[in-house]
Formats: sequence, structure tokens, C-alpha cells
Amino acid sequence: MPDHLREYHQRGWTGFGYDPVMQAWARACMPLARCLMHNPDHDHWWRCARTWFAGVNILPNAADGSVMASAVPALAGEAVSFIRQSLGYTDVSFDAAQISVVTHGYPKQGEEETDAAYRYRLNRFAAHVDGLERIMPGRRRRLSETHGFLLGIPLADATAEQGAFVVWEGSHEVMRAAFRECFSGIPPQNWRDQDITEVYTQARSRVFDSCDFVRIAPGLGHSYVMHPLTVHGVAPWQGPEAAPRAVAYFRPDTFEGDPQKWLDS
Repeated sequence: MPDHLREYHQRGWTGFGYDPVMQAWARACMPLARCLMHNPDHDHWWRCARTWFAGVNILPNAADGSVMASAVPALAGEAVSFIRQSLGYTDVSFDAAQISVVTHGYPKQGEEETDAAYRYRLNRFAAHVDGLERIMPGRRRRLSETHGFLLGIPLADATAEQGAFVVWEGSHEVMRAAFRECFSGIPPQNWRDQDITEVYTQARSRVFDSCDFVRIAPGLGHSYVMHPLTVHGVAPWQGPEAAPRAVAYFRPDTFEGDPQKWLDS
């Protein structure tokens, strides 16, 4: 029996085995996900020469994860109980989910991506920490969102060679130490005004040097919960042509008013 809380804090993520409740949610969600990704109004979410549908916050779900108009039930099961009971987010309001879909051939270089960015996507799986946005002048990075966790729910079966989710285990502690030093002496309410570009880039390099990465590719009915400071990305599609890998990701901005709690979580 895995100790999910210990795994979460030591590795930066934990995975949950087959759960019929989660399978029911995923099966109900998949037809809606297909409609969303093939809707011409959402063409702007296609990236990497149409090998990745980003679909950020595209699922029209309620705060409990349900989409009543499409018969998608509320989120429940072991992973959700872990979030509420073990992580302590008893009153969590789930954000509108990202529907991320990776297709055969990912990643191809799209017009929106520089040569350097494409090489980083290909060789480092576009590794990043969520919530650190390039929204300052000159595409400098600052803290934008303070997620409580990432909940990943596969919407269909896929193998580890088909665009797997990648996590650098233990990277959350490397990033935490770097951000603590960066924000030391600065009131938390001012953290979002700070340019963290160099700090973030250097800490991410230390992660590559000191942390091993793992591919996470669970099947339908499984799920995983990742720490918000964990470095992660998506591996290239290496297998033969097959049905796309589709995953729903929830990242509620749990600590919107208190970034100190985000850093200490």
C-alpha cells in the first residue's frame, strides 16, 4: 500500500491506481474533450504544427469538476480524497480543466516556436514549473499563479512512448530553495512584482544536473497528483501512430492571496 503523502513530499508527485470512480469521470469527459479539440473556434489552442492541443482552462466544468450539460459527474475517488484529506484542501474549488492532447509526431516545430525553443522542447521536454509566466517586458518571468497542486487524469489509454508526462523527481525542493532565497526579505504581497528569470533558469539547470526524470503514463481510471513546484514536461512521441494521448489537468490557484503558503506547501 503506497504512502501517497510521503511520495508526494519526497518525489514531488504520487500516482493512484485503477479507480472505477475516476474511470467513470474520464469516460464521461472524453466525448466532450473530442468536441472541444475539433471545434474550429478552438483552433488557436493547437501548437507544434498541430501535434499538441494545449486547451488551457477549456473544460466548462463547475467547481466540483462536473459538467452537467455533458453528463460529466463531480470529481471523486481516491486521488480527490487525498487532495482534500491528506493535502488539507477540504474546500477545494477545481478550476476549468486543461484538456491537453498529444498526437503522433509530437513535437513538430510550429511557426510560433524559435529554433532554440524547439530544441528545448525536443531535448528537455519543454520542462517548466507552472505559474511562472513570461508577462513582464522583454518576456521576463514573474510569479503569476500559486497553484495548490496538479491533478492529472488520463482520458484514454496510451503507452510511455506516446507523449508521456515527465516529472523530475525531487525538483520541487530545488525550486523551493531557490525561490526562498530569491524572495527573502520581500513581503509576499510584492512577490509577483519581482523578475525571477535568472533565479528560475539557474535552478532549473540544477534540477537537470541533480534530479532524475520519470515518464508517467498511467491508463484509463488512473490519476496522479503533482506538487506545484515540481519541474515537468511532455516527452516526444516515440511509438507508432496510435490514438492521441488526452489528459485533463486541474491546477486550482489555491493560494491566490497567500504566495507564502504556496512556497511552503
